[in-house]
Amino acid sequence: MQITAIEKQRRRQRANVYLDGRYAFSLSLELVAQAGLHEGDALSPQQVDSLRQADVRHQAHEAALRLLAYRPRSEAEIRQRLARRGLPPQVVQETIAHLREQGLLSDAAFARFWVEVRDQSSPRGHRLLWQELSAKGIEREIARQAIDAVAEEDAALRAAQKKARHLHGQDYPVFRRRLGDFLLRRGFPYPTVLTTIERLWREGQQGSDRS
Repeated sequence: MQITAIEKQRRRQRANVYLDGRYAFSLSLELVAQAGLHEGDALSPQQVDSLRQADVRHQAHEAALRLLAYRPRSEAEIRQRLARRGLPPQVVQETIAHLREQGLLSDAAFARFWVEVRDQSSPRGHRLLWQELSAKGIEREIARQAIDAVAEEDAALRAAQKKARHLHGQDYPVFRRRLGDFLLRRGFPYPTVLTTIERLWREGQQGSDRS
């Protein structure tokens, strides 16, 4: 079989390859350059198959890089997203292994990122963090190391302070119920919730007395 034309696709970094006057397959422009393909070159069926397989791997890698450009991901997230694109399991696994070797994919780094972002933007307790990391496919020991960095009492106080301001003027039963429900939904343990409620109620009362 002979390459009779290589035509660049519009709006995409890909090219259509024609063999013996007929469209045969498409490749990324990067692979066309790497393989040194030119019009007039002869290709065996085995070479065509090899090029197609290389292109599938290239597409998987590029798709994973686009996902990682948005935010860090867990291995399970990448695996699920690539599988949804209909990519073969072996290609998906090879892509994950390659990204891991490049230092672009790490469940430990992802777990630290996830916990840090949550702690800064929306503090929550260890229980909820466990649930979230588990849903992302993070192994228990990796999750534990990331979560242990969170001081739960401090996180509960920071989470509750903003909510408590919206409860200013409420009587104690309402204050306790609403703030308690909020903190429990955030995954904080009951003893920590009670301690936080008492502290903020006491501080609120002292502020009212001074005013």
